[in-house]
This record gives sequence, structure tokens and C-alpha cells, in this order.
Amino acid sequence: MLGKTAGGLYWMFRYLERSENISRLIEAGFRIALTRPSSSEDEWAGIIDAAGCRRAYEARHSEFTQGNAIDFLLRDPANQSCILNAIENARNNARLVRVALSREVWEATNECWMEVRQALSQPVKDRDLPEVLALIRKQSALVRGALHGTMLRNDVFNFARIGTFLERADSTARILDVKYYVLLPSASQIGSALDNVQWENILRSVGGARAYRWLNGPDISSAGIAEFLILDRQMPRSLIFCAENIAGNLSYLMQQYGDRLTCHDYADGLVGRLGSTAIQSILDAGLHEFIVDFLETNAALGRQIETEYRFYG
Repeated sequence: MLGKTAGGLYWMFRYLERSENISRLIEAGFRIALTRPSSSEDEWAGIIDAAGCRRAYEARHSEFTQGNAIDFLLRDPANQSCILNAIENARNNARLVRVALSREVWEATNECWMEVRQALSQPVKDRDLPEVLALIRKQSALVRGALHGTMLRNDVFNFARIGTFLERADSTARILDVKYYVLLPSASQIGSALDNVQWENILRSVGGARAYRWLNGPDISSAGIAEFLILDRQMPRSLIFCAENIAGNLSYLMQQYGDRLTCHDYADGLVGRLGSTAIQSILDAGLHEFIVDFLETNAALGRQIETEYRFYG
């Protein structure tokens, strides 16, 4: 496969996943803000930080208000990572690699773009936000469903999946960091009713509330949820689940192309580190520090994949 085609598939599904993940980040901020009786400025500053677009936001706005933050993350053209831009970038990459996609995947992607563009043609009111966020996730899921139902399990599929899981791992880590490091009002709140409500909102934002209860019962704890989102191999948005799938899809590429590259070592090393780590050791050393290290490692893995598979060559 040409590197340009591989890169188009990889970025198509990274952008598609990003649109869903930004919607989940907005939902996390929206739900958590509802649990705080005081100003929500700190919450939305944390969400903007987690989305990695604080500098662009501050160039547009002087305050971190809920309305400004939500509109910036949903549809502001000055924000390269906003949902509207992400969906458009996913469609543009799909057009670039259209001959590698099944008709169903292309049509689902095009429909996703049209539906989301229509929904975000005007600023979204608070009362309509849950419905709009649900629409974004639904349209993203339809594209993934078409991929799984109609595509050969070849290099096209593997590059699409690698992009998906790299982006998803990045998002889960950022959502965890928003709660643990930015949004908690003070150390005195840890273990309080407010703390537990916020952790439950984090579970909801990654679609894991019911799954967590299936595995852990009704008790909510910060350590239990952190372990679930970092180290649970059954949770499709956990860090270890994403890392193992990246390594697996890279392994299929290695078998197909007959060449082991440095990125394979990076991916296997990440899986090994996560698999040999206990949640208590992560918490003792600092969850924020762990997340920062994970984000750097995940980003380095993505850059190595781009370089070695010559996405821009």
C-alpha cells in the first residue's frame, strides 16, 4: 500500500474518533459542572486544557464560560480540533482513499459529515446539547460499524484501527486527567459525595457506567474507576485495551509486509509496561504524572508509525 493511502486511512479514523471523544469530553465537563454550586470557570478551563487547545481558545476568548467553551469545542473554525473540523477532516481523508473503502463506509462517512454539519450550523443551546452529542456519537458508530461489517481484514483495516485506538487512548487518558488533576476542588473532597458523583460522571462520559457495575457492583471508588479505565482488558476504552489492539494490528502489518520496525517495539513495550503495573503503584507515584508519561509515549508511537510507514513520503 502507498504510504499516502495508509496515512489517509489512519487519519480518517483518528479524526472520526476525535469527534466522538471531544463530544465525550464536553459531556464530562457539562455533567461535572452541574455538580458544582460555584462558578464553572475552572471546570471549562480544565476541559479546554484536556482538549489541547488552550492557546487557541485564549486567542478568541478572555473568560472560560460554559457557552464559549462548548461552542469552541463543537464548531469554532479557529479550533483545529473542534468536532466540526474533525468530521470534515475525516471526510476529506475518506475522499483521498475512497478507492480503498467499501461503498458502505464511504456513504456512512458522508452521511456523518452532512448530519453533523447540519446539527452544528448554529450555536447549540444547553437544552439541546445532550441530543447533539448523542447524534455525533451515533454517526461515528455507524462508520465504524460499516468498517467492521464490510471491509477485508487487510492492511486497510489495520491502519484504520491503529488510528482509532491511538486517538481513543489519548482521549481516555485526558478525560481521566481532567477529573483527577484539574476538576477536583481540593484534596479534602477526595472520597466525598461530590468526588464520587464526579467519578461516576467520568464513567458515563466514556460509556462505561453499566460495565463498571457489572464488574464491581454498586461501590464507586476513585481507585476502582482508575483501574477500570487504565488496566481493564475488557473495557474497550481502557488504556491497556487500546495499547493491545494497536500492537495487534501492527503485528498483522508486520506479518503481511514481512518487516519488523521500531514502532512494533514501541507498541509491545507499552503493552508490557501497562500489563506489569498495578493501580496502587500508579496512584502512589501520581496519576497525573502517569497520564502525562502515557500521553507522551502514545504520541511518540504515533509519530514512529507515521515515519516508518512513510505516510508523507
